[in-house]
Amino acid sequence: MLNTNHTVFHPAVFVLLGIPGLEKYHIWLSIPLCFIYATAVLGNSVLILVIVTERSLHEPMYMFLSMLAGTDILLSTTTVPKALAIFWFHARDITFDACVTQVFFVHVMFVGESAILLAMAFDRYVAICDPLRYSMILTSPVVGRMALAVVIRSFCIIFPVIFLLKRLPFCRTNVVPHSYCEHIGVARLACADITVNIWYGFSVPIVIVITDVVLIAVSYTLILRAIFRMPSQDARHKALSTCGSHLCVILMFYVPSFFTLLTHRFGRNIPRHVHILLANLYVVVPPMLNPIVYGVKTKQIREAVDHFSWRSRSKLLILLFIYV
Repeated sequence: MLNTNHTVFHPAVFVLLGIPGLEKYHIWLSIPLCFIYATAVLGNSVLILVIVTERSLHEPMYMFLSMLAGTDILLSTTTVPKALAIFWFHARDITFDACVTQVFFVHVMFVGESAILLAMAFDRYVAICDPLRYSMILTSPVVGRMALAVVIRSFCIIFPVIFLLKRLPFCRTNVVPHSYCEHIGVARLACADITVNIWYGFSVPIVIVITDVVLIAVSYTLILRAIFRMPSQDARHKALSTCGSHLCVILMFYVPSFFTLLTHRFGRNIPRHVHILLANLYVVVPPMLNPIVYGVKTKQIREAVDHFSWRSRSKLLILLFIYV
């Protein structure tokens, strides 16, 4: 059952319990979870397809939005299918390497989404505070380099976590009281000192995310100051509307994440199943709501979706006519 590699013992498999204490409700919990996940994947896929196919949306803001949608799909897909397999088929086993891979992608997507939101805040800052130079500053090569920087930064921050987990011996239990693998939850099963894991797992990503939050707050302070200095009320309203959807997405991402972090750190009296339930909702509810928020609040996306829908229906009717 245990493999030895230079005195480091790794279990062949970990056993994921799902949501401990709510086992008899797993089937019922799986129904809304499956619906929310399907809605998130469908909504974000449509958003990406519309942005890629509609030339009117080939602008930096929408390119960053397509990156955000792709990150949302990866984040929810990394965790939810395994959770559903546990709830439906009692498929609790996950290999050690698959568990470490899941840890890596969960944390990379989290840090990456934070960086994308920062890039979107910079885009709105340039668009409102320096609109005449917007097309000169945010050119396609610059947007491409920013996207590459998001990927490289996220990878470099989280990649050490793989080695921090692989160095640990697991000689006590292989049972993970969760529906997916996350860094500190897995590290706590080790029979060795995990001080480095705790320091790195909590400090480094959190410091990076807090830095992103501070920079986003600074950018929006400058944005709001520029908006309220506009002479026309219509111009102020238009500028605020372009930022409204982004602000909603920022709040949906950061508020639950910091709430989850604080409840883990200080909510010792909160039952474990509540923590795990919140963790499952966090990786799927914001990805579901993001395309809805942008679809409702952004006129260009609404028009593009309508145009895309009618065009798709027309193609479908033509194909049916040809084959019939």
